[in-house]
Amino acid sequence: MRTGIYFEGYRTEEQLWDSPVSRAWMAIFVTAMISLPWWGSDYVLAMACIVGIHLIATMGLNITTGGAGLISLSHAAFMGVGCYAVSWFAGWGIPFFLAIPLAGAVAAAVGMLVGVPSLRVKGMYFAIATLAAHFVLSFLFREWTPVTGGPSGVNIVPAELFGFELTGDRRMFYPIYGFALLLGLGAANLNRSYIGRAFIAVRDRDISAELIGVNLLHYKVLAFMTGAFYAGVAGGLLGYFYGAITSEYFTFGLSVFYVAAIIVGGLGRVLGSVLGAVFMTLVPESLRLLSSATSSWLPSLATLLLPVGQVVFGVLIIAFLVLEPHGLAQVWARVRRIFHLWPFRT
Repeated sequence: MRTGIYFEGYRTEEQLWDSPVSRAWMAIFVTAMISLPWWGSDYVLAMACIVGIHLIATMGLNITTGGAGLISLSHAAFMGVGCYAVSWFAGWGIPFFLAIPLAGAVAAAVGMLVGVPSLRVKGMYFAIATLAAHFVLSFLFREWTPVTGGPSGVNIVPAELFGFELTGDRRMFYPIYGFALLLGLGAANLNRSYIGRAFIAVRDRDISAELIGVNLLHYKVLAFMTGAFYAGVAGGLLGYFYGAITSEYFTFGLSVFYVAAIIVGGLGRVLGSVLGAVFMTLVPESLRLLSSATSSWLPSLATLLLPVGQVVFGVLIIAFLVLEPHGLAQVWARVRRIFHLWPFRT
């Protein structure tokens, strides 16, 4: 407990930001994010938009896997469902602020179709079932040409708000992080609701949860659909961000990327989703920049760094599973505890 911080009731203790210092830091962070399009370069804005999209998708998988304990390997495919749904909704003239939630709803419906039969099994068998679902959806993306455009993909009508066209990194920044903020608040409050507690009960002891009245099938399907909804929203934003998309983007490697992000960041925590998405996006990009910077004067090192990005995910997963199973969120909690208690021992 931090010195000088005390609570007089459950309502104050359950606040997301429970001290003046944390609220002040959050206000500074929000101000910096709001002002980023005014002072950030084009490259910084592009990377920020990509991180925001990955953040939404990572939060969804963390609800499914970190919250309810369901290992999903089809997250990228649900992003594809949301992206292709947005392409149709945009073509029909539906505004983007309605098309994005509708794309999430379509992905959630597909998630229900996948989840209901798959949830008859659990553990590794469930993971294999979601892997099969990923390859089925990938086949449809590639071969169902009238709907998805086939290998050539689809173009997406640019998003508009009150007649103002949202094109480019600077204009898409606010919609992406607006949805990220709303969904992040939803995920944080979900963990404190009875639904979130039911997810945790299913994750920790499903038989015990069933004995105390938790409907296992209901909550497992709900957790899977919620994760698919987040993935569909992320896929829709991705479509608007790029303006055109093909099936080649939604690969199995992208699903592995999100699994790595929640493991590195921390399972079951919104902060873990944030840290994991940022870390797993910036590490390969940093290697790419380092390779480009050294290519002219040290080509042998640049040649070595290029393939390193392909094995970073596996190394990071193994390292965090062995050294810090609770991820970067736990590391951050330890750092905060040091500052809370300094100069006393933790």
